[in-house]
Amino acid sequence: MEDSGLSKVFFITGAESTGKSTLTGELAIHYKAIGVPEFARTYLENLQRQYTYSDVEAIARRQIELINENRENPIVFFDTCLINLKVWFREVFQSVPDWLEDAIPSAGQGIYLICQPDLPWEFDPLRENPHRRDYLTDQYEQELNKAGFVNFRVFGVGENRVQNAIEIVNRIIC
Repeated sequence: MEDSGLSKVFFITGAESTGKSTLTGELAIHYKAIGVPEFARTYLENLQRQYTYSDVEAIARRQIELINENRENPIVFFDTCLINLKVWFREVFQSVPDWLEDAIPSAGQGIYLICQPDLPWEFDPLRENPHRRDYLTDQYEQELNKAGFVNFRVFGVGENRVQNAIEIVNRIIC
């Protein structure tokens, strides 16, 4: 990979309840790096109504801003990615904004770690798809491959999952 800084930008993706936030935090600690939390969670936790297409657009726009604000760090881990948002739009609203499609090739540049749905489902009021995790994981992988983004599946429970991710990251940055 050419030295464009892209090898230092990692997106942690996957279906709901697959440990993305935990893994992002653990990797940030391990590498003494920036871990950027999922903006969608913060946004939705403060919303006092059902979310709309416009809300998901606002989330996507802020996610792009967060990517741009943090991309130049020596190493950065993002809890979620634009591909998650694209699939969310498509699955819930059957429509993806053209501006998001246009933003993905540049703002989405980086290495992707796809969290396997091999962890037990944990209830959270923001989660909607307990029985579609395998399907959604496949959707994310298909979209990543379609976009030409390098991606790896992360599996295992607890420390094994973290070690699996560390091994992948070390292969990229070393």
